[in-house]
Amino acid sequence: MTQLGQLVFTGISGLTLTEEEKKFIEKEDIGGVILFSKNYESPAQLAELVNNIQMLRKEYPLFICTDHEGGRVVRFKTHFTQFPPMLDIARLDSPKLFFDVATIMAEELLACGVNLNLAPVCDIWNNEQNKVIWDRAFGTDHESVSKFISSMIRGFQTNGILSCAKHFPGHGNTVKDSHYDLPIVKKPLDKIREEEFQPFIKAIKARVDIIMMAHIIVEEIDSQLPCSLSARAHEILRNELKFKGLILSDDMQMKAITDHYGTGEAAMMAIRAGSDLVEYRDMEEAMLGLEGLKKAQKDKTIKAHEFTDRLSRIEETKKGFFTDYKLIYAPDIEKKFNRKVTQAFVEDLRRKIAEKIAQKS
Repeated sequence: MTQLGQLVFTGISGLTLTEEEKKFIEKEDIGGVILFSKNYESPAQLAELVNNIQMLRKEYPLFICTDHEGGRVVRFKTHFTQFPPMLDIARLDSPKLFFDVATIMAEELLACGVNLNLAPVCDIWNNEQNKVIWDRAFGTDHESVSKFISSMIRGFQTNGILSCAKHFPGHGNTVKDSHYDLPIVKKPLDKIREEEFQPFIKAIKARVDIIMMAHIIVEEIDSQLPCSLSARAHEILRNELKFKGLILSDDMQMKAITDHYGTGEAAMMAIRAGSDLVEYRDMEEAMLGLEGLKKAQKDKTIKAHEFTDRLSRIEETKKGFFTDYKLIYAPDIEKKFNRKVTQAFVEDLRRKIAEKIAQKS
């Protein structure tokens, strides 16, 4: 595995692949595809799209990922089970419930060929002004977030889907949204270690597959660069927290990055800092990011052994997790959705949450 395309996650434009997208994914041996609501119409359509993507693979299957957190961050609406926000489910104080939720999510995603869920959120919602994280979080303190995070990860693992803890080192205490601006965290690092790091430590102990780096500046880690581009932030994750899995950048098209760094330059900075994978929601930007990596290879801004390190880790993950891809037979899919037992589970979940809220009020 030598092609730099393995370091890149690309988005695609619609419900089917264009000829240009097919050419890019196949020729450049792209590592993964990230899917959004614009790529989804029905489970059968999604499975067919994934089949067509995977037919372009060279050696190992591509990572096929989406943000399927529950609550307001879900890309596939119809047919897929819609869960309450994680913060609401946490009111019931039951790790087993999170394992069951993860089980249902994994079964439905895998039925359509999605093999990586960009969840769970490990951020602590410890700033009430923070609306980008808010009810995506599992709690307002590190103990509750840590307790539920591990159950969610085990639920994904047990049911055969990769998971991604996000957004390291913690996006819950910010006010600005990195989709639109570059947040700055002034909290002392020793306090961050005591609080924000703890759910990620729990996720690592639960053997989470991937950790996503946040586009935030933490002044006591690196006052100049966001953690996604900071070697020091990556060193903390690797050396202090002992994480051995894959490190993924948050979307490199967020304004926290695009307003401050060029696309190709940012891709180079992220990989050089220690990330294994860079993510783009649009193919045109993914192309620019890949060109930046090729330039860094040519002028040795990133050393050969650094590329080898990243590519080897990706290969090991794919080799260890994926068997050869088997095409999904679309007519079999519908029976895996809208099941009565799942609907009853969610109805009961919502009823218990409503009762808990009523008791507190």
